[in-house]
Amino acid sequence: MHKIAQKYSIFLCFSALALLGLLGSACGSNAQMAQKTSGIMAPASQQVFRWGILGSTDFTTLDPALATDSTDVAAIQTLFTGLVQFNDKGEIKPQLAQSYQVSPDGLMYTFKLRLNLRFSDGTPLTASDVAYSINRTLDPKLQSPVSAYLSLVKDADAMVSGKIKTLVNDSLIVRDPQTISIAIRQPVAYFLQTLAYPTSYVVEKSIVEKYGKSWTDHLDEGGVTGPFKVARYSHTVGLDLVPNSRYYGTQPKLKRVEIHMTGQPEAAYNAYLSGQLDYTGIPTGKLDEAMKRPDHVHIPVLGLRMIQMNYLAKPFDNVKVRQAFDLALNRDLLARTLFRDQVIPSNRFVPAGMYGASPTEIKGPDGTTGTAGNAALARKLLQEGLKEDGYSSVAALPTITFTEANATNSLKRANALIDQWKTVLGVNIKLNTVDTQTYSKLLYSNAGKATLQMWDYAWQADFPDPHDWLNVFFGKGELQNSTNYGQNNSPTAKEQQAVQAELQKADYILDKGARAKKYNELEQKLSSESAWIPLYQTTADVMLSPHVHGYINDPLGVVDPEDWGDIYITR
Repeated sequence: MHKIAQKYSIFLCFSALALLGLLGSACGSNAQMAQKTSGIMAPASQQVFRWGILGSTDFTTLDPALATDSTDVAAIQTLFTGLVQFNDKGEIKPQLAQSYQVSPDGLMYTFKLRLNLRFSDGTPLTASDVAYSINRTLDPKLQSPVSAYLSLVKDADAMVSGKIKTLVNDSLIVRDPQTISIAIRQPVAYFLQTLAYPTSYVVEKSIVEKYGKSWTDHLDEGGVTGPFKVARYSHTVGLDLVPNSRYYGTQPKLKRVEIHMTGQPEAAYNAYLSGQLDYTGIPTGKLDEAMKRPDHVHIPVLGLRMIQMNYLAKPFDNVKVRQAFDLALNRDLLARTLFRDQVIPSNRFVPAGMYGASPTEIKGPDGTTGTAGNAALARKLLQEGLKEDGYSSVAALPTITFTEANATNSLKRANALIDQWKTVLGVNIKLNTVDTQTYSKLLYSNAGKATLQMWDYAWQADFPDPHDWLNVFFGKGELQNSTNYGQNNSPTAKEQQAVQAELQKADYILDKGARAKKYNELEQKLSSESAWIPLYQTTADVMLSPHVHGYINDPLGVVDPEDWGDIYITR
């Protein structure tokens, strides 16, 4: 979405999963329409789609069970599929499954697979492969950072903690080669949406076990189920894909998809302008120029960018200090100067336009919906926080380090934030820049520790439910709770734990209206105490060659596997 090693970034948006019917006016855009061209189809030798990834030198992983980065997810979605996935309208539809049934009590989902499914090497794909793949994601030996997306599966917690060895024949019941039942621990409305995330995509056991941790380096031998298969994978150049002749859907018209890892964002953009790429993102510094071109596409997305602070790292264990850093920022200025008003300044914790988002604007810690900051109150809160913690002055504060991924866009944003904190609060902040892979490792090692103090982050919806924004980041024991919310000894820890308990209860409210109202209340509580510092709701700007026909840029960031059958290059 690259990107920094985060779930979403502003210049690539493929991994968001959300329901179009829940997006509201935020999605009323031509970006949802398929790219149409007037030219005739080019010959087979020219059916090559060249896709440039900004800011990355390699994928973090191509393993569906480990994917957290949206660049990785984008590639994975061309190669692997699951029981269900979203189409480009945001609707859940059967994929490897041809149908499914839900038991009257809502606790058992039974899926019938399509007939004659095969992996790309010709090996038959059965219900046992589905069970193996889901079970593998939850195996504690794998240490999946996204296993929580399968936490609704009955006894998943016992599996992850090592209390039981397998869920096969427990909550993953293979009834015959074409039928699998999945038991869940509590009836909820969004279980199928969680299955659309790559954690449940089906992988080939023989390939995984043959090569172990390096199995994705050998996908040219087989093991995939999607519309494309791997022809070549270079950790320094990128990924070359060709049509998977054993794909169960419509065969792609494209004869090759090349995913180029370009390093610096400017390199990908310049390569596009010179005709070497067909699709890429836009560096911030080139946005004004790009917006004047007819091949520029502006896409609203369900994503937020925020600053996260560790409750285990001083001085951010003090809520007044957190609020001070929050109110010191002028989001309006940031949006105007850095992003040419292409983003929406926000206090939100759930993006506007989706189910469970507050119907009115969220108030910040100053009790207003303003996004221009409140410098006077910020300074007052900081002084009160310093006094409470025994600091004589701002100069007495411990060194504050802000961690950022080493990409041009990210560094510009980081320096703008640091300048505002210095101007308003008088605080000197050290900028720590790391490569994207190191950033990801640091982030996921932060739970229960003070590895990071303060860092830049962004997130795009995996599925259209407030759970993916509030429970995932602030729930007790959640892998994404890198801020250690409720898992600290701060003076407000008990209040945080009460919010966590309410978040858990909200998950099981079946009345949609009542559930949304509860989440709205909890979102406001999180904003008032600056559980993180929201910056803006994101959009994406991309360049798409007029020679590409049928490609859909939509706010969901989803490429329906079957859409590849409609995409081709014109003369």
